[in-house]
Amino acid sequence: MKWTQTLIPTLREAPADAEILSHKLLLRAGLIRKLAGGVYTFLPLGLRALRKVENIIREEMNRAGAIEVLMPALQPKEIWEQSGRAETAKDVLFKVRDGSNREWFLSPTAEEVITTLAANEINSYRQLPKNFYQVSTKFRDEIRPRFGLMRAKEFIMKDAYSFDTTDEGAMASYKKMYDAYTRIFARCGLQAFPVEADTGVIGGNYSHEFMVPAETGENEVVFCEACGYAANIEKATSGIPKTAAREIGAAIEKFATPGVVTIEALSKEPYKVPANRQIKTLVYIADSKPVIILIRGDDQLNETKFAAKTGAVQIRPATPEEIIILLGASPGSLGAVNLDFFNHSEDSRKILLETRKTRGWENVKIFADERLQGANEMTTGANEDGFHFKNVSIERDIKVSAWFDLRTVSAGEPCGKCGKVLKIRRAIEVGHVFKLGTKYTEKFNATFLDVDGQRKLSVMGCYGIGVTRTLQAVIEQCNDKDGVIWPLSVAPYQVCITPLAVAPESEAMKLAENFYAELTAKGIEVILDDRDDRPGVKFKDADLVGFPIRIGLGEKSLAKGEVEIKPRNAAVQFVKTENAIEAVLELINQKI
Repeated sequence: MKWTQTLIPTLREAPADAEILSHKLLLRAGLIRKLAGGVYTFLPLGLRALRKVENIIREEMNRAGAIEVLMPALQPKEIWEQSGRAETAKDVLFKVRDGSNREWFLSPTAEEVITTLAANEINSYRQLPKNFYQVSTKFRDEIRPRFGLMRAKEFIMKDAYSFDTTDEGAMASYKKMYDAYTRIFARCGLQAFPVEADTGVIGGNYSHEFMVPAETGENEVVFCEACGYAANIEKATSGIPKTAAREIGAAIEKFATPGVVTIEALSKEPYKVPANRQIKTLVYIADSKPVIILIRGDDQLNETKFAAKTGAVQIRPATPEEIIILLGASPGSLGAVNLDFFNHSEDSRKILLETRKTRGWENVKIFADERLQGANEMTTGANEDGFHFKNVSIERDIKVSAWFDLRTVSAGEPCGKCGKVLKIRRAIEVGHVFKLGTKYTEKFNATFLDVDGQRKLSVMGCYGIGVTRTLQAVIEQCNDKDGVIWPLSVAPYQVCITPLAVAPESEAMKLAENFYAELTAKGIEVILDDRDDRPGVKFKDADLVGFPIRIGLGEKSLAKGEVEIKPRNAAVQFVKTENAIEAVLELINQKI
């Protein structure tokens, strides 16, 4: 390809709305252009790199035994209602209506479609295991699309779905995909690593995310350098001890705390109650029902853990009005010791209890973090504005419904596996693998006849890679002050030939054409920069776009019988003209 025959609209400066480096480079290198928020056009070079990522994915999926299919982007609402996700995923679903006013969804993923297919087409254990995959456009109604391709409304994803006869078989399929993902990201030139993850709205009971370390990443990963433990912060646990055990002491005592509504304020004079001896009381609405959540004063609630542990689909903090109806006090004075308003007047108590009953809020569950289990001599709100209780014993004074790990891990805590120090870093999620079990096959009656003629549910897994996100992650990880540094495997072109004189009769251009023909014949992807422009402009553009190898042909070097060969991430090499092709091939074989 010649530069003047394609479209590479490089920019000296990035648009003001480009927030992170990789987004800026995608735009400056002429790889994509924004049509609207979260919607992008891929330009020729960007599309070439994207197709290379797709091809790597296809090769590794095929190698792992997966079968490629292509499912509709337009999906009937009814199958999403059947799975229950029309409601749970409603915030990200794009909805459209046809001429008959029938509602459809634009595909954000395809569990419903593929399970419908499996239910209709798979009848016998002899047809299993099967793993179907596709590479296709997906749509998610991101409220705040940002960071270019990282969080877009329209994107390309590889999604795969395995069906097995047994749980053991499902784990074998999971392992195949896990290993395939490891190979895929390595071939794309990414330093990606797997972490334990929450299953989220997709569901299932076993999951790993593949993360690319990046300061601009939206995910936080907890990891241990000593033993290799790694988990998304939404899933991470640590070996931090429970609250120090103390003997059950005196009866609870109420004391005045006028104006004190924070953990920090209670820890100061004149009260001096350390945060680790306080019980933080939170009120949430989980699937339309109020719940009380207790964590230690120096800890933070992890909402994702709470949803996963309790099975809640939709959670939110309760409003101040809802909190008063439930506990009779404002935030800052809340506790789980007295849930029957005995601190209120009889008339006030009667009104609050009646309001609670009207709303169906009579039996409120209390969930507590495991760090509080067995804790005594604690301090908590008295459910009366301006008052707290001290000498609180969790076991004696609070009726906890269930104990879970509900806290967010912090850097510096001991690893739960080896005891060494945990660290936290930011990362970009590029892939996710789930073991779904029978969540979807049960709802869609995706069954098979086993060897004994008994009908069984298929055991399912699903596996996603954000293809467009992976492309941007490569740029986020592979760059310098001059631009992109493409790995050979995904570079739009492997070699850029840059003659400094482009007149057809010039020695530089004639040699450039010869190099172009010879390298192309050997299967090397080459772009010839035939623009009649200043050398500095051409060199800067080649570095900005990030071609792995640049061959410079200038009068001074040619007069010496030499050409310049410049690997994108190394120094210039001066090579005899007759040895140039061999030198380029050697660099490519070394996978620079």
